[in-house]
Amino acid sequence: MTVWAPGEQPLPAKPRGKIGRPPRLLQRSTDHQPVSAKQLAMGLPATAFREMTWREGTDRKLQSRFAAVRVRPAHRDNERAKPRAEEWLLIEWPRGEKEPTKYWLSTLPPTTKLKALVKMAKHRWIIERDYQELKQELGLGHFEGRNWRGFHHHATLCIAAYGFLVAERSRFSPSARAGDLGFVTAGPARDFRPRGSPGPARAS
Repeated sequence: MTVWAPGEQPLPAKPRGKIGRPPRLLQRSTDHQPVSAKQLAMGLPATAFREMTWREGTDRKLQSRFAAVRVRPAHRDNERAKPRAEEWLLIEWPRGEKEPTKYWLSTLPPTTKLKALVKMAKHRWIIERDYQELKQELGLGHFEGRNWRGFHHHATLCIAAYGFLVAERSRFSPSARAGDLGFVTAGPARDFRPRGSPGPARAS
C-alpha cells in the first residue's frame, strides 16, 4: 500500500508547449514520490500513537496502540487526471512489536475521532459472527440452485429471518426498556402489488 504523506499529492501535468495535445495525467518526479504505509508509520513520533480499547474479550480487554493520519492513496494515481481525495490511514502498532502490524484506509469524515476509527476497523468480528450464524442456524449455506435470482431470494429470506431474531433477542437484553425497543413497521406503499398478482382491471 502506497500513500502520499499528509499535505502531499502528485504533481499536476506540465504543459509541453503549444504543439500537440496538452497532457492531462498527474505526474511524479524522482524527488517527489509516494511512500509505503510502513515508511509513513515508522516515521511518526511515539506521541502519535495512543492506547485504545475496543471491546471486552473472553478473559481481558482487547487493546492496542493506534495512530491515524490523513493521506491520499497513491495506487496508480499517475493514470488519473485528478488526485484522489484524502482518507484516513489507521495504523496499529502493538507494544512489543518491532513494526506496525495492520493498516486500514477509511473514507469516514475528517472529524472522526480515533476511537470511532478503531471501533469500525475492529468491527469485523461481529460481521463474521453474524455470517456464521446465518450459515449454521438459518441455512444460508444450504442453497443448491444454479442462478443468481434463486440465491438472491434465498439469501434475502435468511437475512430477514436473522434480522427478526436479532430484534427478538434485543427485546430481552438488560438494556432494553421493558422489552419495548420502539420498532416501527412501515406499511406497504399504496401502489404496491405482490409479485405475480394480476394487473389492475382496466377502465371500460
